[in-house]
Amino acid sequence: MDDIQKKLMSPSKASREDITGRIISYTCIAAIIILVISILYFITSRGVATFTTNHVNLWQFLSGEEWNPGTLNDHGQPQVGALPMIVTSFSVTILAALLATPFAIAVALFMTDIAPKNGAKFLQPVIELLVGIPSVVYGFIGLTVVVPAIRHIFGGTGSGILAGTIVLFVMVLPTITSLAVDALRAVPAYFRSASLALGATRFQTIYKVLLRAAMPRLLTAVIFGMARAFGEALAVQMVIGNAVLMPHNLVTPTATLTSQLTTNIGNTIMGTLPNNALWSLALILLLMSLVFNLIIRYIGKRGEIKS
Repeated sequence: MDDIQKKLMSPSKASREDITGRIISYTCIAAIIILVISILYFITSRGVATFTTNHVNLWQFLSGEEWNPGTLNDHGQPQVGALPMIVTSFSVTILAALLATPFAIAVALFMTDIAPKNGAKFLQPVIELLVGIPSVVYGFIGLTVVVPAIRHIFGGTGSGILAGTIVLFVMVLPTITSLAVDALRAVPAYFRSASLALGATRFQTIYKVLLRAAMPRLLTAVIFGMARAFGEALAVQMVIGNAVLMPHNLVTPTATLTSQLTTNIGNTIMGTLPNNALWSLALILLLMSLVFNLIIRYIGKRGEIKS
């Protein structure tokens, strides 16, 4: 009886495996949380040093148009105006999203409703191929093809917002397309059947039923694409011109937050104003990533409430 009771009271192999699995899972979760908190603390502490240690005015930093942290202006203040980079970053992001969204939704509709078998068979590998191409390849193609074409058509150097928009358009297209396909496939099949049964044509069903039902998820796809474009560095750096100037048109050289970071972060000394100013740019990127995530969560919750 004692042996039987001991065997019944001792943990089984399945219980030990379950405990081990929980320990590993909780350890990984704790490591991820610590890593995220560490990244947030590191970037925030470095980013605010520009304003706390170097005493740069926040409004001057956000609204100034001159960027040369190593020199002082006529008023004795460091030239750390980030407005040109902020404007350029938002410009290329919004333009790329506006350009890519119609193409992405059209491709997604072709793969899900117009030609669901052949469309998915031929286009899915293309989308996966575009996703797998490294950023430097996109940047090199933009530098050797897009920039000379723009230079030939519009004159100037060819670098600028237009070149960055075209490169980012190709880069965010597979992201928005993949999420748009998932959004359209998530629409219940009886929506299509009911619309067709009422006498609507296929394109009326697509326009008045499918797109409206999938709109929250489609908006989420677009925001994901914008987040992808906003944080892109290498490809944009190769075609944007890397001149910290306020863009007056789409074909003048300028710079984004990411291009300025990748170009100069290795040429500054830790703790100096030029280095702290770059970390402030990184803090802006971090805050914008959080804003994009909050927008995605808000749209997702609104979609759940409506459904």
